[in-house]
Amino acid sequence: MSQWFDDKFERENIRKYTRKRLSPGYMGFIRKLSITNWLIIVNIIVFIFMFLFGQIFGTAVSDQIINLFALQANSFFSGQFWTVFTSMFMHANFIHLFVNMFSLFFLGNFVERIIGRKRLFWMYIISGIFAGLFFVVLSYSLGSVCIVNFLGGCLGAKIFTSPNTVAVGASGAIFALAGLLVILTPKNKVYLIGGPLIAIILEAILFGIFPNATFGSAIDAIFTVYIIFSIFAMFSFNRTIRKIALPLEMRFWLLPFIAIIPLVIIGLFVTLPIGNMAHLGGLFAGMIYAFYLKMKYKKKTEMINKMFSPK
Repeated sequence: MSQWFDDKFERENIRKYTRKRLSPGYMGFIRKLSITNWLIIVNIIVFIFMFLFGQIFGTAVSDQIINLFALQANSFFSGQFWTVFTSMFMHANFIHLFVNMFSLFFLGNFVERIIGRKRLFWMYIISGIFAGLFFVVLSYSLGSVCIVNFLGGCLGAKIFTSPNTVAVGASGAIFALAGLLVILTPKNKVYLIGGPLIAIILEAILFGIFPNATFGSAIDAIFTVYIIFSIFAMFSFNRTIRKIALPLEMRFWLLPFIAIIPLVIIGLFVTLPIGNMAHLGGLFAGMIYAFYLKMKYKKKTEMINKMFSPK
């Protein structure tokens, strides 16, 4: 009797919130996962659903669904406003999904530990929407401007993307995470895996030179394998294997500029499957939120900066 009383007394003194956290079952499993990991799971589920949908109903029906939920400046300003949100959870192919989710896993979980679960979730969603709006506004207003011709194309479309171009992916929101860290932990060291970026550029150049080549699928497979291998190579204890990924060590404040500006310049000469303006919009959103946090939580953000500043 006394043991039952003691156990009940202890349980009643534990807050309901804490008991829920400690309770077994699927709800306990759900709470153990970070918001970042849940976002990754949602992106993967959407990708699998879209892939299976295309396999079952064919390419034509799949393209109609993509046009309904993917982001395009002309469609957005024709009334498809929801696409600025739905496009965040869609990806063009497996390698697109893999690279984005790999980046989200490391950046997202790091940021989540700094600002918390709820702030990470709302920052991710709002920044992703802002990045999409930034993209469509510039694409719609400047992407069709052809005042200057450059290498057989309109300069506006080369920089800001044609308003007919379809865009999907989580990279705008991911760049917001990088933008926040640029302000909160600018001196923290980070590696930019240069190999995949170079592979994407080389692939775009080859397909630009040989648009109807029969070896296109083989080239695509080779680059896909290299991109995946180079990313995992970063975790190798062997320095020679790590060098295959072409890692570039730098301070965090420099990372977004290295990841955006060169690609904008290269995009003037080669059509790249990269939404630079969405990346830039996400970067701005993350930096704005970081400045807000610095003003509201001055001591905490200073402590975070010192904690992640190499001595």
